[in-house]
Amino acid sequence: MAQFKLIVNGETRTVEADPNMPLLWVLRDLLGLTGTKYGCGMSQCGTCTVHLNSAPIRTCMFPVSAAANQSITTIEGLSPTGDHPLQVTWREMDVPQCGYCQGGQIMSAAALLQSNPEPTDEDIDAAMTGNICRCGTYLRIKAAIKLAAQRGAAQ
Repeated sequence: MAQFKLIVNGETRTVEADPNMPLLWVLRDLLGLTGTKYGCGMSQCGTCTVHLNSAPIRTCMFPVSAAANQSITTIEGLSPTGDHPLQVTWREMDVPQCGYCQGGQIMSAAALLQSNPEPTDEDIDAAMTGNICRCGTYLRIKAAIKLAAQRGAAQ
């Protein structure tokens, strides 16, 4: 066990964990941030996506030791009130069905719009590849990203 300082959603937190413990379990079990979900456990589905220094990462296989002293943003930190433009368009476009994957989907989309505020369909497809929605709401996901981009979500 070791102590790690993490900057989570703008707040410095200290945790004691095995250095190899996946960041997912630190966020969920040690810090109580349950918006980040467990999906496949192999970094293949995108459900566990958060931002590390503004870049999307899959937390299910990312060791807490690699996240020490870095900025981590979870779905809870994207907008504590749920009014981030992507969260708004997600609701307007009625994207979620079961909703399980949506935190990871939104975090991947937010990283895309931050780096590319006017993405093409191809840009969206590339950025969202590997984010699996078992309910198959891909067309609504793409429409919500495009609407958020039109509204200036990256600003």
